[in-house]
Amino acid sequence: MSKLIRFGVSIDEELLKTFDQYIERKRYTNRSEALRDLIRNHLVEEEWDDNKETVGTITIVYDHHVPELMERLTDLQHQYSDLIQSTLHIHLDAHRCLEVLVVRGRSKEIKEVANGLIATKGVKHGKLTATTTGKDLN
Repeated sequence: MSKLIRFGVSIDEELLKTFDQYIERKRYTNRSEALRDLIRNHLVEEEWDDNKETVGTITIVYDHHVPELMERLTDLQHQYSDLIQSTLHIHLDAHRCLEVLVVRGRSKEIKEVANGLIATKGVKHGKLTATTTGKDLN
């Protein structure tokens, strides 16, 4: 682990009150932990903007009774099989399923497969959750 450095920050009183409320809602034990997470989140966003190797999850909810939907989803997943590390499939009820795909690769390609899956007719909702391999974060 690297050496911890202390530094001071000047901040507007109202902004600090709002930040402290955020800290309380998110259940952080102190400002330092919250600030470190906010910085890391920003750095992860930059990784995704720079098309670096990243990881994430694609979550979709769909009606499996929609004609040819399963074939379209499977075909798309096979086109990007090099990015898809794992999948989880859950039957929510008699009609709807939830699928979670764990993906790893360049952010541009991950966005392509996520957009393709989410935009497929019959998908009720979808979301890409972007994260990082962590190799560039402290």
